[in-house]
Amino acid sequence: MPTKRSRSFRDISLSFKRHPVTNDVTILKNEDAIKKSVVNLVRTRVGERFFNNLLGSSLTNALFELNTIDNDVLREEIITLLNNYEPRIELSNVFLENQIDSNDILIQIEYEIVGLPLPKQAIEFILQPSRI
Repeated sequence: MPTKRSRSFRDISLSFKRHPVTNDVTILKNEDAIKKSVVNLVRTRVGERFFNNLLGSSLTNALFELNTIDNDVLREEIITLLNNYEPRIELSNVFLENQIDSNDILIQIEYEIVGLPLPKQAIEFILQPSRI
């Protein structure tokens, strides 16, 4: 199998803040760009993106059904989502923990960036329902 190579990754910041020197939109680079992309993909609801109704996950819908949710199903959904829509990473582990008292889901994602000599990356964030 050929070795995967890449160049540096650049994405625009979705906050649309201005760079203080260039007055242009702030740029996210390499691991910061990929981290933001992974979090955005997981937080996107299925059908929320125009022109790509399949992109997203049902995690935000699951926040209101934590007593009946199977974490293995949600975990597989995240793995499939990231494997299909984020080719810049190779997943190592996805971990979910329901926090029933507060209706939150703690998500931990470990991955390696394809083609860049960086250590294993880890993201940890909490999904919270916005209608409480």
